[in-house]
Amino acid sequence: MNCNRRILALCAALALTLGSAPALWADAPTAPAIVLPKGTSAGPSVEGISEYTLPNGLRVLLFPDPSKPTVTVNVVYGVGSAHENYGETGMAHLLEHLVFKGTPSVANIPEEFKKRGISYNGTTWLDRTNYFGSFPANDQTLDWLLALEADRMVNSHIARRDLDSEMTVVRNEMEIGENNPGRVFQQRLRSQAYLWHNYGKSTIGNRADVENVPIERLQAFYRTWYQPDNATVIVAGRFDPQRVLATVNKHFGKLKRPARQLPPKYTVEPTQDGEREVNVRRVGDMHLVGLAYHVPSVAHPDNAPLQVLASILGHTPSGRLHKALVETKLAAGSGSGADAFVDPGLLVFMAVPAKDGDPAQVEKALLEQVEALAARPFTEEEVAAARQRLGNNFELSFNDVNRIATALSEYIATGDWRLMFLQRDAVEKVGVDDVNRVARTYLVPSNRTLARFIPTQQPVRAEIAAAPSAASLVAGYTGRAAVAAGEAFDPTPQNILARTRTVTVGDGLKVSLLPKKTRGGMVTATLVFRFGDEAAITGRTDAAGYAGNLLLRGSKSLTREQIDKRFDDLKANVSVDGGAQNAYISVTTKRENLAEALRLAADVLRNPAFSESEFEQLRTQAITSLEASRQEPSRFAGEAMQKHFNHWQAGHPYAFRSLDERLAAVRALKLEDVRAFHRDFYGTATGEVAIVGDFDADALTQELQALFAGWKSARPFARIADGHRPVATVRESFETPDKANAVLLARAGFALNADDPDHPALVVANRVFGGGGMASRLGNRIRQQEGLSYGVGSQIGIDDQDDDSSLLIQASAAPENMARLEAAMREELEHFVRDGISAQELDDARDGLLTAYANGRANDGSVAGLLRRDLYLGRTLQWTAGFEEAIRKLTPEQVNAAIRRHLRPEQLSVFVAGDFAGAGKREKQ
Repeated sequence: MNCNRRILALCAALALTLGSAPALWADAPTAPAIVLPKGTSAGPSVEGISEYTLPNGLRVLLFPDPSKPTVTVNVVYGVGSAHENYGETGMAHLLEHLVFKGTPSVANIPEEFKKRGISYNGTTWLDRTNYFGSFPANDQTLDWLLALEADRMVNSHIARRDLDSEMTVVRNEMEIGENNPGRVFQQRLRSQAYLWHNYGKSTIGNRADVENVPIERLQAFYRTWYQPDNATVIVAGRFDPQRVLATVNKHFGKLKRPARQLPPKYTVEPTQDGEREVNVRRVGDMHLVGLAYHVPSVAHPDNAPLQVLASILGHTPSGRLHKALVETKLAAGSGSGADAFVDPGLLVFMAVPAKDGDPAQVEKALLEQVEALAARPFTEEEVAAARQRLGNNFELSFNDVNRIATALSEYIATGDWRLMFLQRDAVEKVGVDDVNRVARTYLVPSNRTLARFIPTQQPVRAEIAAAPSAASLVAGYTGRAAVAAGEAFDPTPQNILARTRTVTVGDGLKVSLLPKKTRGGMVTATLVFRFGDEAAITGRTDAAGYAGNLLLRGSKSLTREQIDKRFDDLKANVSVDGGAQNAYISVTTKRENLAEALRLAADVLRNPAFSESEFEQLRTQAITSLEASRQEPSRFAGEAMQKHFNHWQAGHPYAFRSLDERLAAVRALKLEDVRAFHRDFYGTATGEVAIVGDFDADALTQELQALFAGWKSARPFARIADGHRPVATVRESFETPDKANAVLLARAGFALNADDPDHPALVVANRVFGGGGMASRLGNRIRQQEGLSYGVGSQIGIDDQDDDSSLLIQASAAPENMARLEAAMREELEHFVRDGISAQELDDARDGLLTAYANGRANDGSVAGLLRRDLYLGRTLQWTAGFEEAIRKLTPEQVNAAIRRHLRPEQLSVFVAGDFAGAGKREKQ
């Protein structure tokens, strides 16, 4: 389970997705009149979201959208790691794991989710815990899921046996985090910044607390916080609000309102009184520099200007940090972000020094950029651009009700869900004076954690002002008109096929167009252009990769920053990239902006600048990234597996290369090599295009003709064929000192492609064996029963065209547990091949797969990908319909026969890496 939603990614911009309002629509839906169950009260309704409160205190948020054929249920509890007491760190997260272990009514929750095709997860953060599930709209599934959530709200086992079995899993999750330099660095930075407040403690907790927590304390914690008056149930997607409110009341309304009072939080972090420093010394190859400053909570009027400030400094490519650190080659990357919590949080800035750079210089430059803003105040232009970026993020994300259903968790945790809209409104009103004022107020040395303590005669301190209550801010707030919903379109293969128009533009550009009304008038386009053959691209794959990666970094008429700003103006999410035999364009935007976004993307693709400075930036980032992986167990195991199964000669585009070989190639690459590849290969006349959403098909066809049909590649495309080659079976082990998490990879190949009659059976087989998460054979044995691994699973990869498929198994564990894990994995595989699957397992896997396929087609981007893939393969969604029908008709005998024909346990090669030499020392501690 994803248990920490806000782990600071290395050099990633952390800006919260807030901003401008969605467009106003004349036909925007209003909240339907609902007959309330007895005792239920109606609360506020804002932009399509309506609140209700049951007599027991449970809050309900309904966000109906008939255009989405899916439903998301999200249950948010007002408890996280910030509510833990001494000796209880990690308890909220540990409880999240145990709530999946069943109730007296539902013994195996993951298995029941799998049967119904529900995509689910639980997450824990500082101020809240949430559990969510998504599935194709279905009243029976929705009724069952709401009943389950009400059941496990008060009836979860929280038993000693489950705690014991899950303990190793949680420890392994800790070990995965310990392997991540960025995560460890972020934890230390926060812990140094807070002396008393629990925001300074890691959500996953202290190892000793987690391992020694008495089950009685965990049960008491559960009984205190998992109650209806501390929970919010969110339902979003295609449903009948009247029916759903009645169903929620039926299942949750019978839960009694507890007599206890929730324990109050009263710890206030004192004003910081001097610079602080923390040095983390660990095995690794990448330097990191970070700064953190205390800032007010989300309800404070200064929080919105701080979000804008973080975007101005941290954005790539126009941000000040990128220009001062990355463009000057001091750093390989930079980023920033401001917390938006119920209590005062942190404003964080980070940089990754270049591999051969000087971290001291990076630290000096970072401090100058952050704490010398008085000499270089922000401009109106910078503030306007940041407001636009944040606004675009909000508007684009708000068109996905399922995404909003989970995003609301964060705002519920801050005091009231309507703060999401108030924060958006506040960001729109931020002026340049506001941003410069908060910079002067909070970005001062005595409020900094680098962290270094230096006695100061006259300290300058940043007092964190108290914020008004959320209730006072939202009183009387009505928000804006809700975004117009799209049509109710059932995305079955037959319906998609019937609606799709397929044409050929020019001589070789195949196009599939699926016009339909969408929420907010959104449209998604995916374009792939093909060129080159095996002989032509041999020896030129590095140049090809750099050519693709540099496309968005400047054209002959626009700088990288101007391109970024223009796409922001168009409210478009755009990717333009390329590889050895193709170039890609992906666009998601609104109907009225699609043509202009495609024109700009086409110009970027055709007329790249390929500047020396951007080339060197990219090279520095690549070298830094490669070096950072040098000590990682996954790198050792992954390289060993690739090398063992490689059958291509050196220099071939598909040939294996070691880390050092890839580094040498990057260092030897010349910018002229990149320019020459683009000149020799690129063209757009051959390929596939799929567009789904709100657009005019005739006008768009003409636009595609004008933009892409005339540019032909000098090197026509020819696919590189492959095939299965038998290899010897091996087992290889690698020592990676001081790495608390070990990795296992196992693989066996066989000859088969997607058109083979056994393909459907093998997909079902993988779902049962290791592709079904915790409810699979591997998940149940290795995680659920023996608690050896946080993550274990399998994949049977079936090639679309070549007879080259494989079984891949991957897992992680503490090094001292790896031998047990490997033995259990081999036993399960041998048992699986020998005895096969049962009729019940077939039924559950079939239902889960077909539901997952239907769920995937609810996303327009996924549909566009399916249509484009079929154009390349020369088939239609009739093939998909036939494949799914074949799954429906499978018998256990057919699946078991396919398993025995293709899976050979004796041919499984295994590769493990970890600190096995140090395992004994840890066991004695």
